[in-house]
Amino acid sequence: MTDTMAPINMLIVEDDDDFRQTLVRWMTRKGHNVAEAANGHEALEICDRQHFQVAIVDMNMPGMTGIELLDRLKESQSDTEVLILTGQGTIESAVNAMKIGACDYLTKPFPLDELEQRCRMAFERGRMAKENRQLKAIIRRTQPSVAIIGNSSRMKDVFRLIDRVAPTDKPVLIQGESGTGKELVARALQNKSQRSNGPFVTINCAALPENLVESELFGHRKGAFTGANEDRPGLFEVADGGTLFIDEIGELPGALQPKLLRALEDGSIRRVGSHRERKVNVRLIAATNRNLAEEVAAGRFREDLYYRINVMSLELPPLRKREGDVSLLIDHMLGKEWSIAPDARTALEQYQWPGNVRQLRNAIERAQILANDHRITMDDLPSEVVDPHTDDTSRTGTAPAAVTAIATDSPRLQDLERAHIVEILKREHGNKARAARILGIHRRKLYRLLERYNITEDVLSWSALRSDQRWSGFSRHCYPGNRSNGIRRSCCCASRWIKRVNRKSVRSSLCR
Repeated sequence: MTDTMAPINMLIVEDDDDFRQTLVRWMTRKGHNVAEAANGHEALEICDRQHFQVAIVDMNMPGMTGIELLDRLKESQSDTEVLILTGQGTIESAVNAMKIGACDYLTKPFPLDELEQRCRMAFERGRMAKENRQLKAIIRRTQPSVAIIGNSSRMKDVFRLIDRVAPTDKPVLIQGESGTGKELVARALQNKSQRSNGPFVTINCAALPENLVESELFGHRKGAFTGANEDRPGLFEVADGGTLFIDEIGELPGALQPKLLRALEDGSIRRVGSHRERKVNVRLIAATNRNLAEEVAAGRFREDLYYRINVMSLELPPLRKREGDVSLLIDHMLGKEWSIAPDARTALEQYQWPGNVRQLRNAIERAQILANDHRITMDDLPSEVVDPHTDDTSRTGTAPAAVTAIATDSPRLQDLERAHIVEILKREHGNKARAARILGIHRRKLYRLLERYNITEDVLSWSALRSDQRWSGFSRHCYPGNRSNGIRRSCCCASRWIKRVNRKSVRSSLCR
């Protein structure tokens, strides 16, 4: 069925029972989905349960007039097009109705064909306004498309899967390390799908505070919370008819996972602060750098949601396993106006790239800033690329605690991650901003990891205190023979030591 013949979700509000039934039968025969109400209060109750695209409202009704109902409808269903009917039409009443937000105005009597035509025009007007909002949201939220470059066997497998999966309308889960190009693959799936002309909307769960994720995804009503000064559609509504890409879905708060599951099951969403459900037609593409099967086993991700988003799965290989692709990516990123020395190209090809394509792009951009005459040499490359052995092990002569743990105890992945975070925080004296930069994650994600692994300030402060050589001198000085007095003095000395170290850290931070 074409858009011009698509059925309209329609509400007819008329106090004359015979005339209302005539309108209901006529519009139903034309193929529209029709609900009816005899007065304004009944209409508002129906609107709390159902969303309408067009409402036909009689102006002169007992109790609540059509103008008053129009005003209330614009508060609860701002995108509903309202057509006013009256048997006492005047220029003044028509102007008032149009000012409040009516899309059209008809005076009784009128041909039923004309009413159906006016409703169709109102529907098209609402659809175009919705598309306009979606296009504006796309302009604000999306990045220019970038081609996926690769000729390795692993990437050819990925391209074949994209061609097979894209035409379907099923959810897709993209897994891979950070920086492997998961969003590019999601865009490729959109471009090759039947929704290619629809919106492509993205959200990164790790980049938003937990209390804002629900509002971003599902929208909110005016007054739902502090700062909600107007009705706002969520990204599900913005992406209606297109694709919603949820990056870092493993970071989705547990309280929102059932709501996302409901939206995927039957396309029903509910704005924050609203009791009315809305229907959306959205294809979901999710991405994560976590092992969601392990997250499910650990109880941090819902099993039913995992199976729902994992209908089709794409695994992106890390750059170090894409043989021959580094050179192709270098040429693509440099373009025709730049050249690169053979030894510099070899160094880039031999580096392991733990940050994958994103790290390679950053290295190329850095080299272009430093290069002369549009030619990149070894002197322009980052030190870790020129000398891959310049890492924590080569500088200190000892392996980090997390690496030592791998060789000795063979612990779980979560234990290694916790140990590595603690090691970095100790080295940075508890500075979370610097620790997050070293770990290559957002600071909000670091806070979530600290909460998940129960890494508290007390643990970090006491560990740093015991490992500091200055502490041994304080403890010997303050711990006499009397144990109880010694404990009290030790606590006092520890307090003075911590204050002195904190002052020194502040001074050194200011100097930097």
